[in-house]
Amino acid sequence: SSTYQCIPVGHIQRGMTHLTAGMVDLKRHEKETLFPTATGEKEPFPSLHDPSSLELSVIVPAYNEELRMPVMMEEAMGYLENRQKQQPLFTYEVIVVDDGSSDQTTEVALRYTRKYGADKVRVLTLVKNRGKGGAVRMGTLSSRGKLILMADADGATKFADVEKVEAGLHDVNIKPENMAISCGSRAHLEEEAVASRSMFRTFLMYGFHFLVWFFCVRGIKDTQCGFKLFTREAALKTFSSLHVERWAFDVELLYIAQCFKIPIAEVAVNWTEIEGSKLVPVWSWLQMGRDLVFIRLRYITGAWRLESPRKTD
Repeated sequence: SSTYQCIPVGHIQRGMTHLTAGMVDLKRHEKETLFPTATGEKEPFPSLHDPSSLELSVIVPAYNEELRMPVMMEEAMGYLENRQKQQPLFTYEVIVVDDGSSDQTTEVALRYTRKYGADKVRVLTLVKNRGKGGAVRMGTLSSRGKLILMADADGATKFADVEKVEAGLHDVNIKPENMAISCGSRAHLEEEAVASRSMFRTFLMYGFHFLVWFFCVRGIKDTQCGFKLFTREAALKTFSSLHVERWAFDVELLYIAQCFKIPIAEVAVNWTEIEGSKLVPVWSWLQMGRDLVFIRLRYITGAWRLESPRKTD
């Protein structure tokens, strides 16, 4: 229907000039093009435009996560190392993206570079805070994997569930362009969550779900789970068009994917609420609601367009 259309590239309506128009900002500071090796030397990151050279890249956005990240990294590295022992052809990297933290996040992440080597653990330190979406995008654009997983630094999702989202990718038709996305989902936990939440929080949650459905993404019950797996081709296509760099970025990513008719699987994962969430409940829900309205308006008016993947500066 006309209320749910994807605006093709090139369809620009003038007017609505108060909306921020323009290209997706893929520029990065010179310091953000390099990662430290185990001995402290600097080497350049590769590009998502290059062919893949590993099986799996794990992107971990981290903002002031010096306390929570070690638990997640121990679990993830334990799983990945064990999988490599069992499947010698399995290769991986973890890219921790420090999103302009004011604590020791980078230093904590670099311990893993020193322990496992920079071929397996790389740290991308952003010069200034971009928001979770910006951090995930910067890490993704610097990755080498055939498959690219985004995973939160708090370890809320059991890392071994990567196998479940991988199975989800294989269940959708990724031919002919090898494009697909598999989203970890907490929708099966919603009944439990409603029982333990205040009425106001529950009202906000349902309000947000309705806005996601009404303005942007149909058919995905949980757009916000931070555990998503992309084929390299799907990551390049979606992240090249992403405008939203803060909390609602997942919704725009999935909106872009649906516009490009990229198949999306949704897979139940184990999830535990971890103390110390950065999302301030009420304000963040309202902010995300506002972002959803703007995502829709900006695409409808042509202020934002779907981009063809292009090289970053």
